[in-house]
Amino acid sequence: MSAGECILALTGQGSAASVRIVWNIRIPRILAAVIAGAGLSVSGLIMQTTLNNSMASPSTLGVSNAAVFGANLSIIAFAGGFLSTGNNLSNYAVGVNPYATSFIAFLFSTFSIVLILGLCTVRSFSPNVVVLSGIAVGSVWTAATTLLQFYATDVGLSAAVVWNFGDLGRATYRTDAIMFAVVLSGILFFTLTSWKLNALLSGEATAKTMGVNVEGLRFVSMLLASMITAVCVSFLGIIGFVGIICPHITKKLFGQDHRVTIPVSALSGSLLLLFSDTLSRSMGNGAALPVGAITSLLGAPFFVAIIFSGKENR
Repeated sequence: MSAGECILALTGQGSAASVRIVWNIRIPRILAAVIAGAGLSVSGLIMQTTLNNSMASPSTLGVSNAAVFGANLSIIAFAGGFLSTGNNLSNYAVGVNPYATSFIAFLFSTFSIVLILGLCTVRSFSPNVVVLSGIAVGSVWTAATTLLQFYATDVGLSAAVVWNFGDLGRATYRTDAIMFAVVLSGILFFTLTSWKLNALLSGEATAKTMGVNVEGLRFVSMLLASMITAVCVSFLGIIGFVGIICPHITKKLFGQDHRVTIPVSALSGSLLLLFSDTLSRSMGNGAALPVGAITSLLGAPFFVAIIFSGKENR
């Protein structure tokens, strides 16, 4: 499609095929990139602040691992629908529910969040306990996913592996609306509590002297950040490194003030995911590559650069 045809399609005056392509395929995909990029980036920023760990990410609480297990359970055991379909391909079109896989993935992500935060409240709510609990529970989900895939049929295994890829092509207006509601609610909360997050940067003791309920703020912030991640991952699959790259670049350029870094992180996350999606469709030779692979290719060198930077070494 030429630029003129795209403009006509946007106004609804182009050919029927062009209008369908733009409004039913491209626009939902672009909206998903903007919303998920903003949500994952802000979630990463909040995780790094509340845990006082520059390597923290939106998936610190094992959200992605739990979502993968839930999706694999739905696809392999229930054929993407529920028990009525099983692994019988002839029954697939009869009982399949397009949102069943995302729903089960979200349920397990939520369970993982509640489990880890519950463990942390039992054993002092310190950042180190949170990180270690996330690693331990995430490993359990990974092991369970491996066992599921080992006993899966060829069809079920291939479908499960494809779901794991972060892909914006599965987005619809309905999924975009759900993600937008959750992401917007989380960003508004973080914006309203930005002064408390700024106080937390000075240390727990300093924040408490300023009247901040550190434990409560940490609990609610991590819960909301993880819920944003859970929703995005459940609908789009695993999209890594957005929550690490964008917050680091934002803090490097604009400092630590959350009144600035929260909106800038949201904008940079949207731009990064849009750029990655454009790159994935350009490199695919007619087919779009998984955007999660592109963000990982961009993020891995950046991650290594952070590890070996002079500041981190000191």
